[in-house]
Amino acid sequence: QIQLAESGGGSVQVGGSLTLSCTASEYAAGRGYNCMGWFRQAPGNEREGVAAIYTGGKSTFYRDSVKDRLTISQDVPKNTIYLQMNNLQPEDTAMYTCAVAQCHALGTPQAAIREVRYWGQGTQVTVSS
Repeated sequence: QIQLAESGGGSVQVGGSLTLSCTASEYAAGRGYNCMGWFRQAPGNEREGVAAIYTGGKSTFYRDSVKDRLTISQDVPKNTIYLQMNNLQPEDTAMYTCAVAQCHALGTPQAAIREVRYWGQGTQVTVSS
């Protein structure tokens, strides 16, 4: 069982920035999972994948609606991924949840987050105008 602990959510004004962090209790690749990522779910909406990165690698996936404003990165020795979010908009308001998963073809147009095996508890991001 990999435990995931997120932090960094909060309330910001439109145009503001936040950085989310997610620390895993162990190296995900050691369990056979090749990526970590972020999902979000707003009230009344389905959960959607936002960004992902290969564990220990550099290839990434971004949802089209966020790719110019969000950056995912990682600190491998710390088993931690980050999501830098800039120019936040009201539509970014959601519960953001970290996940350990199997990903496909990150860094290509066919990139996809497939099997999610572990979820964090989530951290709330609220953007107000």
